[in-house]
Amino acid sequence: MTAILIDDESKGRIALRQKLKDYCPDVELLGEAADGEEGLKLINLYQPEIVFLDIEMPRMNGFEMLSNLQRKSFHLIFTTAYDHYAIKAIRFAAFDYLLKPVDIEELRTAIRKLTEKKEENTGARLEVLEHNLRNRAALSKIAISTMEGLLFFNISDIIHVEAQSNYTVFSFVNRPKLTASKTLKEFEDLLPSDLFFRSHHSHIINLHYIKRYIKGDGGQIEMTNGEYVDVSRKKKEEFLKLIGL
Repeated sequence: MTAILIDDESKGRIALRQKLKDYCPDVELLGEAADGEEGLKLINLYQPEIVFLDIEMPRMNGFEMLSNLQRKSFHLIFTTAYDHYAIKAIRFAAFDYLLKPVDIEELRTAIRKLTEKKEENTGARLEVLEHNLRNRAALSKIAISTMEGLLFFNISDIIHVEAQSNYTVFSFVNRPKLTASKTLKEFEDLLPSDLFFRSHHSHIINLHYIKRYIKGDGGQIEMTNGEYVDVSRKKKEEFLKLIGL
C-alpha cells in the first residue's frame, strides 16, 4: 500500500518513517510533507492509499487541510500528541489515530485493520468529523461499523445499546435494530455519560428514553420503544440517584 506522511515535526516524521520501514514492509512511503499546504500537493500528486496526518501544524492544521481536499478516497490515520477532544471526535467518526511517540504494535494493528476494511468511505466519515468539530459543546454524530460497512447516526436517536458476545446491538428511534462489529465497552467509552448510562454489564440506555422503572432486586427499566432493560444490583443505587429516587 502506498502512503504519504504529513507532520510538521521532523523528528516525528523520521521516527514514523523508520518504523514503517522496519515493521510494515507492505507500506511504501512515497513522500513527506511538513505542513498542510505541502500535504495537499503530495496527495494530489501521488494519490496515495494511506495518509498519515498530524493534527496540530502551523498555518494549516490537519483538519483544515482535509477540508480543502477534493479527493478523499484514501485511508486516513491521524497522528497526535494531545488534544483529548480531537481524539474523541476522531473516534466518533471511526478513524484510526496513533498517539506520539507511535507504538509499534499500535502501528501494525492500524495497518492490518486497513487491509480488512471493505470500503473506506473517508468522505462521509470526514463529514461526521467536521460536524462534531464545529459543535464542540456536544458530539452529536457517530459512525458505526457494521458487517455491511459504516453507517452514520445522530447520537440522540439511540435508545438502547445491548451486548451480544463481541458484537453490539443498537435500538433507534424510528429505525430497525443494527448490529455493530465492536464491543459494548468500546461504545461505553465513546457515548457521553451525561446522556447514556450502563445499567448492566450487557446494557447501556439513553436516559431521555426511560418510560418507567420497575422495582426488584436490581429492577428493570422500560424504555419508550417497549424494550425492558435489566438493572444490576451494583448499578441500582447509582441509577436511582441519577433519576432522583
